[in-house]
Amino acid sequence: MVEIIAGGKGKGKTRHLLDRINEDFKKVDGDIIYIDKSQKHMYELTSKVRLINMADYTISSTDEFLGFLSGAISQNNDIEEIALDSFLTIAFIDTTDGLSRAIEKLDIISEKFNVRFVLCISKDEIDLPESVKAKIVVSL
Repeated sequence: MVEIIAGGKGKGKTRHLLDRINEDFKKVDGDIIYIDKSQKHMYELTSKVRLINMADYTISSTDEFLGFLSGAISQNNDIEEIALDSFLTIAFIDTTDGLSRAIEKLDIISEKFNVRFVLCISKDEIDLPESVKAKIVVSL
């Protein structure tokens, strides 16, 4: 399952995601990973959630990013949820088609490995492609 938290910059998407992840951790049996473009929010997450700072890796395209995610899942069969803050930035997505394709691939990965993806996307709901609007769970 892929879920989207959408809204313009500064609308509170990250705060909503952090609160959700800290709450979800109490409900899941497996692991949760939080992926971001920095370590800025490290102390706002429960210590049981693994933070991955994408600045530490030499990823430079959407395909490389999706491969990175697949690799992370292959190394830990207990991952139940992956939170992706600043999704457009960390996944190198700059077009509407690129966003649609990336979410299609995340859907496939999610189904195959039973992992939920929660994405923060810095775009208003109206600016997102129709193909992903059904995945929006919060629009700020």
